[in-house]
Amino acid sequence: MSGNRAYGSKTFKRSKAHFTDRVTADGRDGWPVEAGRYRLVVSRACPWASRSLVARRLLGLEDALSLAVADPIQDDRSWRFTLDPDDRDPVLGIRFLSEAYDRREPGHPGGVSVPAIVDVPSGKLVTNDYQQITLDLATEWTALHRDGAPDLYPRALRDEIDSVMADVYEDVNNGVYRAGFATEQKEYEEACAGVFRRLELLTPRLARQRYLVGDTITEADIRLFTTLVRFDAVYHGHFKCNRWKLTENQVLWGYVRDLYQTPGFGDTVDFDHIKRHYYQVHSGINPTGIVPLGPDTEGWLTAHHREELGGRPFGDGTPPDPVPDDTDRP
Repeated sequence: MSGNRAYGSKTFKRSKAHFTDRVTADGRDGWPVEAGRYRLVVSRACPWASRSLVARRLLGLEDALSLAVADPIQDDRSWRFTLDPDDRDPVLGIRFLSEAYDRREPGHPGGVSVPAIVDVPSGKLVTNDYQQITLDLATEWTALHRDGAPDLYPRALRDEIDSVMADVYEDVNNGVYRAGFATEQKEYEEACAGVFRRLELLTPRLARQRYLVGDTITEADIRLFTTLVRFDAVYHGHFKCNRWKLTENQVLWGYVRDLYQTPGFGDTVDFDHIKRHYYQVHSGINPTGIVPLGPDTEGWLTAHHREELGGRPFGDGTPPDPVPDDTDRP
């Protein structure tokens, strides 16, 4: 998120990641998987960054890949580390994520986005390719996965996972942004209609099976979850995706609560960060900067009964350990 908005343009277009190097087992891009070498920079407000938070937890990479959490409120110098002592990231020693970008490529095009993986020894950005980062965590970092880590991108299901994710990205993940940042009525209506058309297509699928693809949690579920968990809090009101609330769709509301209550999902969510970012940073949409009090979040922990559909959340694996008391949450 960030660097991908087009307030004044007639059509919202999400820019592609400029830095697409990959951290891989064989180090073919010059960045080999290595415990402790890299730092994952996220905002808990950002759905794209939240994907990597969920994957990191599910795969047990907390000790191998350290975490930096940016303030949900940016300024004109990009994501800032004002949640940390002295307003600096304690590992990278920088005040703004843009500093890591500039060390990699001074004058680089595009904005400064999260998630980002930074090489700790050099302080240089490695990648901001939000589409690829989580796939690589699942497939390239396997030597550092915890015992019992789930297979989030099983080879036998990859074609179906990719197809589902492509539709979800176009109509839902990015669709809410195209609706929210629309500057013309027709553009907004088309995007908003696409969001709900896709959600309505997903509803019967999720009425008969617990997860999007197969009988276990996959990358596809992570990508849908990070949009759905924000839906009523920000997309329904702030982005005007208001044909109905998620809580009004029994199937999707049950599905997202099921995931939220699964270790690795809800324990990465911060509704305060989410609401303050969207309502205070997007001044073109919400010029007053007022953050709404609702919606009430108590319903997230109510019974969902999705286990009646069967499925095994972690397949042959196990859930991650509870978040420790000395967690790296801000």
